Amino acid sequence: MTSDQTPPPGNPYGSPPPPPAGGNPYDPGFGGGGGGQDPLAGMPPLAAPGKRVLARIIDLVIVLVPAGLLDWAAGGVNGNDFSYGRSAIGGVFTAALGFLYEWWMTQSTGQTVGKKLMGLRAAMLSDGSVPPQNAAAARAAILWVPAFCCSCFWFLIIGITVAFDKPYKQGLHEKAARTVVVTAV
Repeated sequence: MTSDQTPPPGNPYGSPPPPPAGGNPYDPGFGGGGGGQDPLAGMPPLAAPGKRVLARIIDLVIVLVPAGLLDWAAGGVNGNDFSYGRSAIGGVFTAALGFLYEWWMTQSTGQTVGKKLMGLRAAMLSDGSVPPQNAAAARAAILWVPAFCCSCFWFLIIGITVAFDKPYKQGLHEKAARTVVVTAV
């Protein structure tokens, strides 16, 4: 090729082609070149923080009451003595019941009882669908398994990550599962 000829289209030394549509919503070029398309386009708006807090409180009560009763029935509570045995037994019941509750409800409809009452649902960030079993399991495990040893502190960390995350208001459990909480339609 001489210097007076123009390079052919698709020049391998030119700029790279834009990435294909689709892909990972956490990548800067998600959805194509030029900054990408917002994964939330076409989905309901993100859930209001107050409704999310109330939904989580409802879900905590639903899990903690049976876990406390199981703890009591298993002998983890002796009178007014809340010993280390109580923490271990209660922690196991809380983590197990919380995981099963969150996983089953999320993979079934995207809504726990608390989310349903508040008009919210969990959705896959990529397409707004109900989270499949593996995403629901990751979400539930990261949310509830640490409750075995440090539930108050852990739920505070989750709340802080939701409050300060940009742009999707995701907690650690939602980032791992690649889900968001949106208003239910």
